[in-house]
Amino acid sequence: MADPRRVELDDLVNRPGTYFNPQTEVLIVVDDSPELDSEIFNMEEFEGADWVQISDELPVDEHRRDELLEAFQVHLHAGSAEEEDDGGDSSDELEEDDQEAGRE
Repeated sequence: MADPRRVELDDLVNRPGTYFNPQTEVLIVVDDSPELDSEIFNMEEFEGADWVQISDELPVDEHRRDELLEAFQVHLHAGSAEEEDDGGDSSDELEEDDQEAGRE
């Protein structure tokens, strides 16, 4: 089953949320609540534009952003820790196997 947290760029722009690309380390926040006067974009200057940069400023609360990133990391690490507990050899078991092989 596909991981619902993995999203293609074309899909995420239509779904509000906070997204992070691990390869580029770019964080994207999609917020569909603001409303702008659409007449502004009827100007010839913006004709055919998919995106228009509104500002260089980030309208994101940095503290809240950091909390969301930390919560995601904790959740992700907790999931991988459970997987390690369920399967695989522990380092103690591997060390015992190495010692026994050396005795032969």
